[in-house]
Amino acid sequence: MAKSREAILEPTDFMNTELVHRNLSVSRLIETAIHKKEATLASSGALRATTGTYTGRSPKDKYIVQEPSVMKSVAWGPVNRPISEAQFDKLYHKALDYMHERELFVFDGFAGADNEYRLPIRVVNERAWHNLFVRQLFIRPTKEQLELHVPEFTVIALPGLKADPAVDGTRSETFIIISFEKRVVLIGGTEYAGEMKKSIFSVLNYLLPFEGVFPMHCSANVGEKGDVALFFGLSGTGKTTLSADPNRRLIGDDEHGWSDRGVFNFEGGCYAKCIGLTEEKEPQIWNAIRYGTVLENVVLDPDSKQADYADNSITENTRAAYPVEFIANAVIPGAAGHPEVILFLTADAFGVLPPIAKLTKEQAMYHFLSGYTSKLAGTERGVTEPEATFSSCFGAPFLPLSPSVYAEMLGNKIDRHQARVYLVNTGWSGGSYGVGKRMNLAYTRAMVTAALNGTLEQASFTADPIFGVWIPDHVDGVPADVLQPRGTWTDHTEYETKARDLASRFAHNFEKFTDAADAVRNAGPKPDALL
Repeated sequence: MAKSREAILEPTDFMNTELVHRNLSVSRLIETAIHKKEATLASSGALRATTGTYTGRSPKDKYIVQEPSVMKSVAWGPVNRPISEAQFDKLYHKALDYMHERELFVFDGFAGADNEYRLPIRVVNERAWHNLFVRQLFIRPTKEQLELHVPEFTVIALPGLKADPAVDGTRSETFIIISFEKRVVLIGGTEYAGEMKKSIFSVLNYLLPFEGVFPMHCSANVGEKGDVALFFGLSGTGKTTLSADPNRRLIGDDEHGWSDRGVFNFEGGCYAKCIGLTEEKEPQIWNAIRYGTVLENVVLDPDSKQADYADNSITENTRAAYPVEFIANAVIPGAAGHPEVILFLTADAFGVLPPIAKLTKEQAMYHFLSGYTSKLAGTERGVTEPEATFSSCFGAPFLPLSPSVYAEMLGNKIDRHQARVYLVNTGWSGGSYGVGKRMNLAYTRAMVTAALNGTLEQASFTADPIFGVWIPDHVDGVPADVLQPRGTWTDHTEYETKARDLASRFAHNFEKFTDAADAVRNAGPKPDALL
C-alpha cells in the first residue's frame, strides 16, 4: 500500500497504558477471555464465545463518512450509507471517552499477503476473545515486522458502546463506520466478530482498484501444477467447503486480490460456517477446530463441553475462526499465480439451473454482476417460498465503488489470462426446495474436479435455451440425467414455469445496471425463449 496518507488518529494515545495489552499471545488471550467470563473452552480446545443479540452482520447500520476525497467515487445508497464528518467525530470522541479507563487489547498486523499491496492495520478491542479472533483472521507479523509496524488503518471495536440514534444520527444502537480520510473503522453496539473482518475487506475493496488490483469475495486454491482456481459464492453455496480440497492447497477461503503478479489472500485465517459440520464431509475444517480456534455461537454440551454442530438454537450462522495454517495443505504465505479456472457457486432453490455450465466472458460478467443465490423458505419470518437473492459481485455489502468497476476488472482479467469460467449449482435438482433434493456433494465435487483438471473441456456442450449457458453432455462420475435439470423434473411443464420465473427475476434485477455493455446485458437469461 502507498505510504503517502494522512496520519491516522491514534486512539491508544488517549488510553491508560497500564490497561492496554498489546499483541498478546494466543494462550494469554484465551486465559484472559476465560478469566473475564467472555468465553469458555470446548472439549476440542477451541475457545467458544456467543455474540448476544446480533449473530450476524448489521448491513443497515454500516456507514461511510462523507469526506471530500471519497464523495465522487463511493457508490452512495442503501449499501454505502452516508454519515457526516461531524456525526463521526462526535461518535469517535465518545469512543475515546469510553476507552479511557477500560482494559483494552491491541493487535498489530496486516491485511494482504502480497508485500506490495498489504495494508498495515491495528485493531483495538474491549473483548479479549475479539482480539484473539482478529489475531487468527488477519496476517500475523513476524517479530521483526512488528518492531517496524506503522498502522495505516485502525479498527476500534467496542461492543459495550451503544449509539443513541436521536443524538448520534444512526439507525440503531449499532454502528460500523468507515472514515477513509481519518483511516479509522469505528464499531459499536454489536458483539459479532465478523464485522471487524468485513470492515477491512470493505476498505480494501475501495483502495485496491485505484492500485490496479481486483479485490474479490472468493476462496482460492492451487493444484500440484500451480494451476489456481477461484470460488465465488454467497453464504451457504459451498465456497469454503469446495475450496478445502485435500488434493489442492488452500490459498484462502474468503477474500483475495488479483494483481498483475497473481492472486493473494487478504487474510491469515479462515472463518468457516460450521452448522451441520461433520468430520466425514469436511475433514479439513473439522480438524482445524482445536486450541487457538474461536467458535462463535456454537452450542456446547453443558457437561462435556463437546460442540453440537447440528444445533441451530442460537443461530444458523455458527462459525469457526482459525489460522489458515490449521489447514494442513495451506499455502503460506497466501499467494500464487493467475487463475486458470473461475467457479461461480449458487444454491438455486428453484431447482432449474444446471449443476455445472460453461460461461462466455460476457455471461461471466452478467452472472458476476447478478451474484445470484436463493433465500430458503423458513429462514426468515414470512418467507414461505424460495426467494431469488442477488448480491452484486457476490459481495454487494462490501463494495464501496460501483459494481461495474469490479465487473470490468473481471472481464479484463478473463481476457488477459484466458481463464475458464463455470457456473456451479450447489442447490436443488429434480424440483424446487421442498420437492427436489439438494445436489449430491459427491457429484458436485466430481464436476468441480473435471473443471479444474481440464477434462470438462473435452466434453460436448449444449446451450440451455432459457439461461443460455453451456451444459456439458458428459462428466465422469456424474449420471447423465443429472446434468440437464429439465430431465430431473417429473413435471416438465412445472420446470418450464419455474425456469421462466427465475429468468424473469434475473432480467428485472439487471435493469439497475444501466452502464452495462449491450454484449453483457444480452448474455443474460431469456424468459421468453422458445424450448
